[in-house]
Amino acid sequence: MEKKVKEVVLKESKDIQGLSVEGPWLEENIDLSDIVGNYYKRIGFQGTQLGKAIEIWKEVERIREKDRKEITVFMAYTSNMVSSGLREIIAYLVKHRKVDVLVTTAGGVEEDFIKCIKPFLIGDWHLNGAKLREEGINRIGNILVPNDRYIEFEKYMREFFEYLEELQERENKIVSTREFCYKLGELIDKNFEKDVKERSILYWAYKNNIPIFCPAITDGSIGDMLYFYKVEKRSKLKIDVAEDVVELNNMAVYSKKTCCIVLGGSLPKHSVINANLFREGTDYAIYITTGVPWDGSLSGAPPEEGISWGKIQKRADYVEIWADATLVFPLLVYCVFKK
Repeated sequence: MEKKVKEVVLKESKDIQGLSVEGPWLEENIDLSDIVGNYYKRIGFQGTQLGKAIEIWKEVERIREKDRKEITVFMAYTSNMVSSGLREIIAYLVKHRKVDVLVTTAGGVEEDFIKCIKPFLIGDWHLNGAKLREEGINRIGNILVPNDRYIEFEKYMREFFEYLEELQERENKIVSTREFCYKLGELIDKNFEKDVKERSILYWAYKNNIPIFCPAITDGSIGDMLYFYKVEKRSKLKIDVAEDVVELNNMAVYSKKTCCIVLGGSLPKHSVINANLFREGTDYAIYITTGVPWDGSLSGAPPEEGISWGKIQKRADYVEIWADATLVFPLLVYCVFKK
């Protein structure tokens, strides 16, 4: 009996090979890039996922350095990424043409513009919401956005809508969201100082002619301002989202290979991976998310679920990191492009 119990507890194992789990030995002369670049793939848990993401993106870059047209890099991000300081990191990627196509939500567009007017401020997670409302201060997590930013933004948007409506009437031209974002980038270029506009995603997308798509363009302050404008002026201004579907899908269809970098979930995530469905799936994918799969939401859907739909190829190189993007995305970009 004792022998049988011992055999159950100390069951013989199959001999397997692989990387040993090992963290950085801080007695050695190493810096942050050594820790992230060399140790994360061996550290375990989400650290290993980050290490794999670094390897995937470096591989994509190696191919693009030989011929940029070999791989089209799609990047999807939700508005909270722009609310945070990730805005400047995304702007860096756009400035240096490390991404080719951007898809975001309305907040991802308008907050980039608003930050050209005045910065957002660090607050606290536990501030009193009712008191903030009385003071005209909006809270995004532990980030504060006083309402004067939106008041000033409305002035820019009113003139912008007038311009778009004149264009629509004069040329019978209904702008798509890609054209809408491009023209906002042009507006930033004309109205803000160099040190301000050069931190803007819209500005660099305009300068480098990198498309930004925003299928839910009215789901935010832009929609609020559009409501005021259309009601007050009885305007017939329209925005064409159907044209975006054609253009975005074609960018995937006519690419030799594709890579999808996804921060968060929601509509931007689905827009880029669904576009890749039309080419039988993306070749590379990096997801950074806090979404969980248990509720069946797209935001929490892992890459394996995307494979089942044909949005990610069966042979694709992919990884999902379950973490707050503000923690890991700066490390990822630093190790791929700045180390």
